[in-house]
Amino acid sequence: MDLKLYDTLTREKRVFRPLDPSNVRMYVCGPTVYDFAHIGNARPVIVFDVLFRFLRHVYGADHVTYVRNITDVDDKINARAAEEFPTLPLNEAIRKVTEKTDRQFHDDVAALGCLPPTHEPRATEHITEMRVLIDRLVKSGNAYVAEDNVLFSVASMPDYGRLSRRSLDEMIAGARVEVAPYKRDPMDFVLWKPSKQEAGSAAGATGKANKSEPAWPSPAGIKTPGRPGWHIECSAMSWKFLGETFDIHGGGIDLVFPHHENEIAQSRCAFHTPVMANYWMHNGFLQVEGEKMAKSAGNFVTIRELLKDWPGEAVRLTMLQTHYRQPINWTVAGLREAQTTLDHWYALTGGAAPGLLCADTIDALADDLNTPRALVALHELRGEAAKGAKPAAASLKASAGLLGLLQSTSEQWQACRLASTDIDERKVVGLIEARNAARKSRDFKESDRIRDELAKMGVVLKDTKDGTTWEVAR
Repeated sequence: MDLKLYDTLTREKRVFRPLDPSNVRMYVCGPTVYDFAHIGNARPVIVFDVLFRFLRHVYGADHVTYVRNITDVDDKINARAAEEFPTLPLNEAIRKVTEKTDRQFHDDVAALGCLPPTHEPRATEHITEMRVLIDRLVKSGNAYVAEDNVLFSVASMPDYGRLSRRSLDEMIAGARVEVAPYKRDPMDFVLWKPSKQEAGSAAGATGKANKSEPAWPSPAGIKTPGRPGWHIECSAMSWKFLGETFDIHGGGIDLVFPHHENEIAQSRCAFHTPVMANYWMHNGFLQVEGEKMAKSAGNFVTIRELLKDWPGEAVRLTMLQTHYRQPINWTVAGLREAQTTLDHWYALTGGAAPGLLCADTIDALADDLNTPRALVALHELRGEAAKGAKPAAASLKASAGLLGLLQSTSEQWQACRLASTDIDERKVVGLIEARNAARKSRDFKESDRIRDELAKMGVVLKDTKDGTTWEVAR
């Protein structure tokens, strides 16, 4: 079996050949922790979790290293911290915001069934590596100092722009470059910048909190304290954990330019390598009910909001029904369909131990993570399992597990469904007992009334010779 992955840089599907099969290395851009993650953020997390799982299957769990960073120094974080905690020193407010948001993110992605990465470095813990890279770039002539800023000189890299393949005008527009008189070229981007400092200390004589921005000793001989630009973070952290060159770099399609383009420029020029990563993978955009997601459109949905109404596995399966490189149209109908599918799968595999992996599922995932085709194979197994084929049920459980699905017991799934529908299990059990008593006394009018009451609650009853069972309505 050959694993084939689509490479954004070469614009072709290529057989995956790791640099070192005993240590397959993948880096994926993670969240900027200033707010709840939205469903657009969930897509790369789920997509690359599936790839992580599949690489572990192919090469062994101990032979795959997955790094996903956390950006905890950023203008958006500073703004949110000042807004939420106006009376605190900015650095203290930032810490409160990032710790809270980081915790929320991890709770949310765990509910989506995602494995933790091998390493999850925070930007603020790797400033030293960033300064080392910046010093290298200045020394090699790929970066320069101007008014306490350090900027990358785009003109110093002849093949800058290969990843995005944009014209100069398109790159200038797409990067939304800051117009600054100290730049040698409008395309030059910031590696390091001075931090805004405010005299005095927190709650000093003025009674006001110190609003100085986070700051560290600057590289390149600059005496003014500063902070890193966004792009240098990922170059530094991927180098720290994966080396100068590694196998796979992933993220959303919106990161191709300028973020990933600039990462390539920084890393290649710092280490004098022909590539930064051998394969560049990007997931497509997400729309909500056919429209671009935006707070102004009223269709901005966070993962946390979704998890109030839907089990995490239903959200995950909905994502996987569309190929990762294609745009996805996020709909309630799609969520409902995924939930119904999982109801069926859990009912069929409840007593089964994981069996053999389905060859068709493996082949589909090996073809550039073709999850829609993998799901077709799982539906075929469901059909056989529904006919009583126990090996098919066991294979369904194992193969769905490779996609991060069917990770709970049937009882846990049922409890999750209850939690997402606000159904009171004790009340349901009490009504069923009352209905059974009514049936025993042949009070069928009362029995029917209770059945109708349960139906309004979203509960479906099944009367069998062994008693009455129930499930949440699909």
